[in-house]
Amino acid sequence: MIRAWLMQHGFVFFITLKRLISTPVTSLLSIIVMGIALSLPAGIYVLMENLQSISGQTASSPQMSLFLKLDAQKEDIARIKQQLEENPQVVSFQFVPKDVALRQLQQSNGLDDITASLIRNPLPDAFIVHTLKDTAETLEQLRVAMQQWPAIEHVQFDSAWVERLHALLKLGRFVVLMLATLLSIAIIAIMFNTIRLQILTKQDEIEISKLIGATDSFIRRPFLYFGAVQGLAGGVTAWSIIAFTIETINAELIEIVQLYNFDLHLQHLSPEDSISLLLFSAWLGWLGARLSVASHLWQIEPR
Repeated sequence: MIRAWLMQHGFVFFITLKRLISTPVTSLLSIIVMGIALSLPAGIYVLMENLQSISGQTASSPQMSLFLKLDAQKEDIARIKQQLEENPQVVSFQFVPKDVALRQLQQSNGLDDITASLIRNPLPDAFIVHTLKDTAETLEQLRVAMQQWPAIEHVQFDSAWVERLHALLKLGRFVVLMLATLLSIAIIAIMFNTIRLQILTKQDEIEISKLIGATDSFIRRPFLYFGAVQGLAGGVTAWSIIAFTIETINAELIEIVQLYNFDLHLQHLSPEDSISLLLFSAWLGWLGARLSVASHLWQIEPR
């Protein structure tokens, strides 16, 4: 019984491939259109995942930089250390003397010649402060309070851009969802129309099959396979477009990475996401075929 079922489905699958090959231009155009449509939301999703990964490389807790006045004394530094230790919102902090900051600047940016000509060190002493994760309003209040401390010239909230990035990523996810929904409807409509044309061209064959006792599921099966296979091919095309685009961008990023000494490399879809893309595309093709068959097959009755 199982062997007969497998043979039936294998035969239908073979017929489906033969049908696709028999109309190469039409099939190829449909697959390319589906691939481009699927690659748009999937590509934006990949971009957001890479942005999320980049933002995740930053400190896990909000970070502030406290820049002292140039004339700050050791007593001022000691007093600020005590205030940071007593503040319950401060997780940890690190004091960066101006001499250390200048050496780090020389090593990271290759400015030895420029800094060597300086009469004095223009950089201030600073504290790198990690705070508890809290609301933006609370962190802003903490920044304003620190700004009022004696010997503090400026307080910079270094992780503010991460919060903004997360807000943009949240908006991006909504855009991906809307775009994926609209393009999925378009793909279903394309497959609906494709199967409708096939049903109309095979109307006489379907009527004869029904006269000799063929069930609706038997007649429906080739069309469903055709939709699923074409949808899967569209998913493979979308995956290939994304892979090619990422490799091209990474090749262009090599020069930027070398100039700025920054580790930036876009990652492709994960294996789980790749499988999800292929299954989703196959399902869209199957669904479009299923709706088309359900809409038109009942109208074809032997007369």
